[in-house]
Amino acid sequence: MNGGPASGSPRHFIDLWRHDAATLRAILEDAKTRKAARQGWGQGRPDLDAPAAGRTLAMIFQKNSTRTRFSFDAAIRQLGGASVIATGSDMQLGRGETIADTARVLSRMVDAVMIRAVEHDDVEVFAAHAGVPVINGLTNRSHPCQIMADLMTYEAHRGPVAGRTFAWIGDGNNVCASYIHAAARFDFNLVVACPDAYRPRPEDLAHAPGRVEVTSDHRAAARGADCIIADGWVSMGDPDHEARLVAFAPYQVDEALMDLAAPDAVFLHCLPAHRGEEVTDGVLDGPRSLIWDEAENRLHAQKAILAWCFGAIA
Repeated sequence: MNGGPASGSPRHFIDLWRHDAATLRAILEDAKTRKAARQGWGQGRPDLDAPAAGRTLAMIFQKNSTRTRFSFDAAIRQLGGASVIATGSDMQLGRGETIADTARVLSRMVDAVMIRAVEHDDVEVFAAHAGVPVINGLTNRSHPCQIMADLMTYEAHRGPVAGRTFAWIGDGNNVCASYIHAAARFDFNLVVACPDAYRPRPEDLAHAPGRVEVTSDHRAAARGADCIIADGWVSMGDPDHEARLVAFAPYQVDEALMDLAAPDAVFLHCLPAHRGEEVTDGVLDGPRSLIWDEAENRLHAQKAILAWCFGAIA
């Protein structure tokens, strides 16, 4: 593993565990710098360095999106570039044309591709045959861009994440997996509280030895934590909707659970939130919640990821 791919090959951003700590830190710091430099600017004004000038980003959505779609579209524009957006129904991806062939074709037409996909393996195949950078906008196994925005948000309000303890309350899903990957790279501790049937994959835990504790006790996980994180209990495509609601009912993040955390603990949620399920209105809209900064920071973090993909960050 190293900071980036071999010279001449595309810089893909698929999973956090594939990159070393120095590379991810450089991306995070670039995101902070770009955000600070834009204070008071209109959203449509390009950054002064415009590292994506003359470049086009293709965005492919097999799953519905609000934050990923708007933030990546705004990101490439603020970097001086342009975008082309397509949904799965707009194209032949994985239907009349193989994923590998689609990757070969788009690589001759655009400068980078962001994919929000159902299957992680599809993104892996696409990247393996692409001649341009490929970014994972979300798959069933990971959501690396979200975690970069989350860590940026925490550090803006509470300082470095190194040595801190984050508590994930709920499903050991794709976002949880990327938090596990991040714990090893950014040197923080993660406690995952979930029902035994919804634990994180062993393959993900193997990427952060000694950094992650998994428990079924959500109160123990929250106690003394610097940050509490929740996510929806049911994802698009999950067939066991009712079973999940029953299993996760005790894992709701409410004010009493937040009170078990450190006095200056904050709350994060990648959104959309199902109010009254995984989190109460009192927490979501309360003074410890950073969800609106977190949502905005998807834009700034993804700008830095794109800049890295284009070689503007060493």
